[in-house]
This record gives sequence, C-alpha cells and structure tokens, in this order.
Amino acid sequence: MAALVLFGGGGDLAIRMLLPSLYFLEHDGLLPDGLKIIAAARSEESREAYLARVKDSVIKRADGHWSDESFARVAERIDYVAVDATSAEGLSALKEKLGDDRELTYFLAVSPSLYGPIVRALKAAGLTGPQARIVLEKPVGRDLESFRQIDAEVAHAFDERQVFRIDHYLGKETVQNLIALRFGNTIFEPLWNNLSIDHVQITVGETVGVGDRWPYYDEYGALRDMLQNHMLQLLCLVAMEPPSDLDPDSVRNEKVKVLRSLRPISAANVRDVTVRGQYVGGHGPDGPVKGYEEERGAPSDIDTYVALRADIDNWRWAGVPFYMRTGKRLPEKRTEIVIQFKPVPHSIFDQRGDVVANRMVIELQPEEDISLTVMNKRPGLDQRMQLQPIRMSLSWGVDGKGAKPPRRRIAYERLLLDAMAGDSTLFVRADEAEKAWEWVDGVSEAWAEAEYRPHIYRPGTWGPDAGDRLLARDGRTWNTNDG
Repeated sequence: MAALVLFGGGGDLAIRMLLPSLYFLEHDGLLPDGLKIIAAARSEESREAYLARVKDSVIKRADGHWSDESFARVAERIDYVAVDATSAEGLSALKEKLGDDRELTYFLAVSPSLYGPIVRALKAAGLTGPQARIVLEKPVGRDLESFRQIDAEVAHAFDERQVFRIDHYLGKETVQNLIALRFGNTIFEPLWNNLSIDHVQITVGETVGVGDRWPYYDEYGALRDMLQNHMLQLLCLVAMEPPSDLDPDSVRNEKVKVLRSLRPISAANVRDVTVRGQYVGGHGPDGPVKGYEEERGAPSDIDTYVALRADIDNWRWAGVPFYMRTGKRLPEKRTEIVIQFKPVPHSIFDQRGDVVANRMVIELQPEEDISLTVMNKRPGLDQRMQLQPIRMSLSWGVDGKGAKPPRRRIAYERLLLDAMAGDSTLFVRADEAEKAWEWVDGVSEAWAEAEYRPHIYRPGTWGPDAGDRLLARDGRTWNTNDG
C-alpha cells in the first residue's frame, strides 16, 4: 500500500494548496487506490478539528466544483498525527500509523532548515527504504554553499532518483503546454532561434508587499526568492534544445545545458545589466501601505524588485537578450513569458508603422493562456490595404470567443501525482539547482563588489525607472497588457 506523508501538514502550504489539490484529484478519480494521506505536524490537534480546517479551505478553492461525496472520500484517506519529526523517537506515532506501508512519499512543507534533521530522523526510524520518495519544497538553501549542505544531508538517506525538488510553476498547464507547442508543431521550432526572435521577456509581478514575512525575505530578497528558481526554470524551458524524448533525464539534461551557457554577470557590468529596487511607503489599491523598511522596522538594502538582462552564449540564442523582472507592490499580479519576434525585413504596405512584429505571450497568472499577435487586413473597401494586429488565443480559440476553458488546476495536482508515480520530469535535478545557484550567487557577489544599493520605487508602479531604462538602452520596452 502507498502513503503520502505531509510534514508541516498543519501549515499554510498544506492547508491552502496541498490538501485542496488532493481533494480535486480525488474528485477526478486520479488518486491511487488505497492511498493513505497522513498530515504530520508538531501541534496537538484532533483528526476531526483538522478535517474541519481542511474542509473550509477546500470549499474556498472549489469554486463550483464542490462535492460532499468527493470530500467524504478524500477525508477517509486523511489522518493526522502530532510528531517531533526531528528525532526517530518523535516519529514513533507516525511509524505506527504507516504500519507495513513501504511505498512512501514524504512532502516536506517545512522550513529548509528542518530538511536535514527530518531526513536523519526518517533514516534512523527505518522509514527510508528503496521505494520511499521525498519532495523538497523550495527554496532549497539560500546560496550554492547552503544548497550543497542540505543536499548532502538528504543524500545520506535518499538516492537522487528518490529526491523530487519541487517548483510549482512547472506544474502549471500553460508551462507544460509550452513544451507541446515547441516540440509538437513544425511551425514554431524552425523560428525558435536568433534568426527570428528579437528578445524574450519574463515577468513575475506581485501586488502584495512582504508584510510580516520580512524575516524570511530579508535573507532571500527577490533575486533568491523568485529569480533563482521560478524564473530560471521558465527561461530553461523557453531556451532549451529539443530533448531526444520525454524521459526525465533527457529533458533535464537540456535544461542544465542552458544554465551552463548563461553569461556570468560581474561587478564590471552589473549596473548595466541588472536593476535592484525596494518599495517605499505610498498608496495601494486598498489605501496607504508601508514601505519595506517600515515593515521591517529598520533600514535594509534587500531587493524587493530585480530586473536583469541574461545572455545565453550558444549558437541558437547568440545576440538574443532574455529580460527578467520580478517584484512586490507592482500594479498587477502577472506572470508571463513574451517571445518578441523580429519585424518583417521589408514592408510592402504604405502604412509602414501599422505593421507590428509578431509576438507570442504565454500567460501563467492571473489567467493561463498562450496567445499570438499576427497582422491581418482591416475589413473594408479602401483601395490601400490597411493592416491591423489581432491577438489569437492558442489555448481556447481566437480571442477565446465561444470557448469555455476547463477548470483551472492547482499546479500541485500534477506534481503530487508525478511524485507519487516516481516521474521526475517536472522536478529540479541536483545539478540544475547547483548551476542556478552558481549563476545567481555571481549576481549577488557582483552587487556587493560594486556596492550597488537598491533604487526606491512607489507602490503601484512597475518598479524603479531604471527598470525601464534597462530595455530602453537596447531600444526595447516591456510588454503591456494591451497586446
């Protein structure tokens, strides 16, 4: 029999994301027969009280997909146990509940500082057999050195094939659809290079501030919290060479090659190709908001915004800049990848300025969609042909008209299924994480050497003006939502 153990089962990630994901998988009939779900946490709590919290969370996420029968079925699978997961003795109650189950998947929804102690305790308790798997929630470490320390501790109990480093962005339907779009169609891959593409933009914008999460954020900042994992993973999927097949290692080998090809950023050029920012106090959509230093209660030079130009030094992408930006207190909650194609080499139309270069936009938040902007004749009987850009949705039809998208899945649904099945395609391999940390550490060290402090920016703006100048120097601008 199989069991899924959620360490940190009473925390925000488990209650808000993981348990609703498991409910939807049950609702769709996708959970393995006989699967046990055991939530493990420090707090003493009855199973009934825990299930009541889970039910409240699931109802909030169900949005028209609630079923009493489905919840009853998933609730039968769920148990709760209070443990000290950092010692073998503290895991005795969990071991008793697991019984003879040996196909075990452990999801560590806890602080990375606990990964090592929990893994050591699991091994000492005899709960780390060859069929066991462990899922590590990001961030794994805060730099290359700490990642290697944590990874070495995990490796004492689990082989690499048993370790699943999760990045929930890779579980999003649109991200997986990017792979299908690139490698399942002949019309895109021949154009996916520096002959046809002018540049690529990756934006992850958040409207919220850091708030009471500042102790965590003050250690990581936007560079380590978002760019090192989510954004570099998206860059890899856009830039990687076609894998030989969809075997997990085939895909991840190509992603590692991209990370190896990233041009290092040094103190000599860090002010030209990167921008740091930190929000100050001002007015948000719901009234006055505090600046980061006010939330922290002391001065800080941590970055709540970062934008940079990344260059990939290989034949496919030579000369094509990848612009990335992420930040807190921005005007929109938006995650998107923009593939900006080059303009036509010569326009035969009188209205030359009306010819807009093709653009593909892969939207991950707030909605998921892939759209393509192409030129089309403007309807009418004018003797001179007039053109207009139209935006076609490649997910739900032209402009989404008459199409009803399926239920928007939580990204963790796919990743939980894959982890329990042992499919590591959408998870981060150790050498991937190492190369990502190595490159990001280089940026951080360049900032320190150049004494580059963050620019300030107001809430509700797209970061400091320097973020716009980063592209303006190259004659480009950030994408806007008007297509």
